Amino acid sequence: MYNILVCDDDKEIVEAIEIFLNQEGYCVLKAYDGMEALSILENKILGNEEIHLILLDVMMPRLDGIRTTLKIREENSIPIIILSAKSEDADKVLGLNVGADDYVTKPFSPLELMARVKSQLRRYTRLGGQSKEVEENVYKTGGLQIDDNRKEVTVDGEVIRLTPLEYNIILLLIQNQGRVFSINQIYASIWNEEAVGADNTVAVHIRHIREKIEINPKEPRYLKVVWGVGYKIEKMDT
Repeated sequence: MYNILVCDDDKEIVEAIEIFLNQEGYCVLKAYDGMEALSILENKILGNEEIHLILLDVMMPRLDGIRTTLKIREENSIPIIILSAKSEDADKVLGLNVGADDYVTKPFSPLELMARVKSQLRRYTRLGGQSKEVEENVYKTGGLQIDDNRKEVTVDGEVIRLTPLEYNIILLLIQNQGRVFSINQIYASIWNEEAVGADNTVAVHIRHIREKIEINPKEPRYLKVVWGVGYKIEKMDT
C-alpha cells in the first residue's frame, strides 16, 4: 500500500482529497502546514517507513509549499505534486524549479488529480529498484555515470541527487548518447502524455539537471542544446 502525505491548510480540501485517495486504496497522512509535513516525513523516515508521494499546497502558514519543497529536496527525492490556486506560468515554473515533479491548479477535478497521482507513483515504483537488473545497465560518458541498477547518478565519483523526473530525463538521454531529442519527444517519453505547451516544463527540468551535473551550467559539458532542435547527452570517451 502506498503512503501519501497530503498537506494543505484548508482542512476541507485535505478531507476531500483523502476520500478520493482512500477510494483508490492509498493510505493518507495529513498535515496542515509545511512544518507539520516535514515533521511527519522525518518521523516516518526514522521509523523506517516510507512516504511514496506528497501533495503540497503553496500558500500555507508557518512554512509555505515552496520552502517546504526546498527543505525536502535537500535530502529526499520523494515525488511532490504542488497544489495551488495560482495558475500563471511563472508560478508553475517556480514550483517545478525548486524541485516539484508536477503542478495541479485549483480547483482541480478528482479524475485529473488521481491520474497525476498514479502517474507519479508509477515512476516512483519504477525508480525504486525493486526489480533485479543486470549489471549492464550502467551508462557512462566522460565523468558522468548512471547506474540504473542502483538508480544512482555520479559525476567524477560524486553522487548527484535528482528528482524522479530529472532522473528519467537524463537516463533517456544517456541511453541514447549523441541522439538529439526534441522537447516534445522528451515530454511524451517522460510524462507519457501528449506534449501540449511542454516548452517551459521541459526547459525547467533541463536547467535543474544542468545545475546539478555541470561545473558551469552556462557552458555545459554533458547536457547540450542543439538550437532549434532539442537536447542531447554528449558522447565522449570514458
